[in-house]
Amino acid sequence: MLYLYKVNQKKIIGITGGIGSGKSLVSELFSSLGYPSYNSDKEAKRLYITPEIKKEVISIFGEGIYSGNALNKAVLASKAFSNKILLEKLNQLIHPAVGVHFQNWLEEQDSNLVFKEAAVLIESGAYKSCNVILTVSAPESLRIARVMARDGVSETEVKARMDKQLSDKEREYYADWVILNDETNSVIKQVMTIKEALTHAST
Repeated sequence: MLYLYKVNQKKIIGITGGIGSGKSLVSELFSSLGYPSYNSDKEAKRLYITPEIKKEVISIFGEGIYSGNALNKAVLASKAFSNKILLEKLNQLIHPAVGVHFQNWLEEQDSNLVFKEAAVLIESGAYKSCNVILTVSAPESLRIARVMARDGVSETEVKARMDKQLSDKEREYYADWVILNDETNSVIKQVMTIKEALTHAST
């Protein structure tokens, strides 16, 4: 049973999942139901081009990481996911910035239930501020195929990114709900079931 405490405060529902799991789909479904949904990855990309963050990223990865004011995502991913130290420095820079941005966004929302999507919700420690955790799981082979088609990258590159994230099993340990996006179970039905449970728990 779900228990959402602090009735007079907003309830934060965290959505996470590995690369290619379909967590953005789940977030968009909740958004289509009228709930505010914060996409940490998208907001992080916007923060990358702010003067303060841009300066720090260049100090870590060098001038070639930007083309004008546009972040070279492929170069960043290649360097960060192949070097544990650089990835840690990047995380120490961007995660706190996203955290502050999320808090500012949260204060602007009127809904009692809000959703926060983040690939590294658990790894970054952001899950600790959530009332409920949803994780989206899918077979590894399916996740790899999705990312290869979406990003135009090789299987090796996808696996390198996956190796830097928790496994589905590890994420499920923290989760209140697990959504299976394996192309056999209906994601919409699972979302509606969770929506009803969350609505009931918050009343």
